[in-house]
Amino acid sequence: MAREECVCVTGGSGFIGSTLVRLLLDRGYTVRATVQDLRNEKETKHLQGLEGAESRLRLHQVDLLNYDSLFAAIDGAVGVFHLASPCIVDEVRDPKRELLDPAIEGTLNALRACKAAGVKRVVVTSSISAIIPSPNYPDDAIKNEDCWTDLDYCKQNGVWYSASKTLAEKAAWDFAKDEGLDVVVINPGTVFGPILPPRPTINASMAMLLRLLQGCTEGYKDFFMGSVHVNDVALGHILLYENPSASGRHLCVESICHWSDFADAVAKVYPGYKVPRFTEVTQPGLLRVQKPSTKLIDLGLNFIPMEEIIKDAVSSLQEKGYLS
Repeated sequence: MAREECVCVTGGSGFIGSTLVRLLLDRGYTVRATVQDLRNEKETKHLQGLEGAESRLRLHQVDLLNYDSLFAAIDGAVGVFHLASPCIVDEVRDPKRELLDPAIEGTLNALRACKAAGVKRVVVTSSISAIIPSPNYPDDAIKNEDCWTDLDYCKQNGVWYSASKTLAEKAAWDFAKDEGLDVVVINPGTVFGPILPPRPTINASMAMLLRLLQGCTEGYKDFFMGSVHVNDVALGHILLYENPSASGRHLCVESICHWSDFADAVAKVYPGYKVPRFTEVTQPGLLRVQKPSTKLIDLGLNFIPMEEIIKDAVSSLQEKGYLS
């Protein structure tokens, strides 16, 4: 696919979206990025300041539940990266309004717009939260692209973010099959790295790291699965778009490990912070695996190791003033 072509990134102002926009501009693409409010400089200014943005970036204000706004942003793009979806791992009061509707209906609206606009390929950003929690999956089996989150468990235990990502991804696959749309999915782990959006914007995964450095003992039993650098996630999106042979789901994580393993690694690199040590298993039933993202590795993605992920992430938290 020619890199001069026009692509659209929904959720372009977010943590992953901003990095993806930067990499796409670096590769010569013309980019349309969606934001929630064009008048909010905290959504727009960091994007407009990217190299190449002046001539090859256009911002569109979009409401995920408004099909017409999505179609206006997508129409004319050859490819679409659908990232826009709320990410809240803390407890929510109204899961339908805060998570489920924007994730599921937002995805379907985006895909309907892609179909109507004649888009060639759509990369949908799902999550390892559409793979876990899956407590009934065999304990001796590696949790990979074949594994799906247990929706009954999520509903019974209020794990609404995982439910939203799972239902949205399943809706995307059903739409792709029914409508003949070329859809490929990426399932990132817990994403860390340099933050492009300005304060006070901090995404859920970087907030998890910040809390850990401040002594939080939450074990994230139903989340994590492993760390991944935001640059690798953005590059993974591009590899899936640029390789026509890529199909299906794609796990995107440096390694599958437990939150306790990650905490130990953080404490080793930054002994000056009050990082707790976990004595109990934080992710019961999860097999640890090195280099599990074989499909993306086969496409040429060399994952940044955990220690470097931690250093880049903590440095960014320090530079942005979240940490002293």
